[in-house]
Amino acid sequence: MNEIEVRRRATVHDVARAAGVSLATVDRVLNGRPGVRPATAQKVEAAVAELGFHRDLSASLLARARDLTLVFLIPGGSNEFMESLAEAVARRAVPARAERMHVEARRIPALDPQALADALDGLDARDWDCAVIVASEDEPVMAAVERAARRGIGVMTLVSDLPGSARRQFVGIDNVAAGRTAASLIGRFCPKGKIGVIAGSMHLRDHRERLEGFRAVLAKDFPGLMVLAPVEGHDETEETRERAAALIAGHPDLAGLYNLGAGNAGLVAALDASHRAGGIRVVAHELTAPTRAGLKSGAIDVVLDQNPDGEIRAAIAAARALALGGAGPADAEPIEIGIFLRDNLR
Repeated sequence: MNEIEVRRRATVHDVARAAGVSLATVDRVLNGRPGVRPATAQKVEAAVAELGFHRDLSASLLARARDLTLVFLIPGGSNEFMESLAEAVARRAVPARAERMHVEARRIPALDPQALADALDGLDARDWDCAVIVASEDEPVMAAVERAARRGIGVMTLVSDLPGSARRQFVGIDNVAAGRTAASLIGRFCPKGKIGVIAGSMHLRDHRERLEGFRAVLAKDFPGLMVLAPVEGHDETEETRERAAALIAGHPDLAGLYNLGAGNAGLVAALDASHRAGGIRVVAHELTAPTRAGLKSGAIDVVLDQNPDGEIRAAIAAARALALGGAGPADAEPIEIGIFLRDNLR
């Protein structure tokens, strides 16, 4: 038997013997569960690397005493994209059962860090393997992620990341690239004038990153455009309508609008009421019923979309691998950004 054949046939028993530990210890390290000293974990990881060990995830699921469990904590409210994510979770829950996975979504108050922290703290590690959260960068959330990790629950971030926290992986688009894309489009649509920006909340990293990319490209490539200070609509329809209406009324020379959050039904309503729909160039995010209607009517020029169904599939696959495939964090490829105009609506 050659070295390649040995590597292909390495088992958890081989890892345990090489590291000089029990099978239970190997299992804790591979699944990122607490209760193993750092020095012991290093021995197991070194044995895994030396043997070229790879877990068979299907066999691992069959060997478990219970199904793998995954909960999505998704903001509620009038955010159409978050509703799309929750619907995508519901669609994936049935086929996931055939793979011995229990998947569910729980709605929590939007942009409420304490509510998210409480929801995470309420998860029992005996019942849940992974939690996927849409999070703001607030101390209660960071601390709750740390506590969940210590209890043995793998936490992943979706849409907006929490770098520097104990989260295990991020699933979402490259938000800086999304902002840069929006700027490249707006800059080509608008030769001069003011550009308004509506954010959900600047506490959200994805919104800050989109604004960062947007400003950088406009400053470099389109210096004739003036970017106004962002206003916050908190991803709610009525508040976004009010903020958009104020921007439009307060700036007769407004050439473009970039809504880097949600609340797009309110944005379209404000544009229609102003009788300037089609005259102000608009880039928005997420292909939902309101943005689709806005594209068809001409109120919105371009929608940048991150495909909620594909995003949930990616998150479920990442959580499955994370729970069964090893202790270290994994870096997923960013979700592809879709660009939709009225002419290529699916």
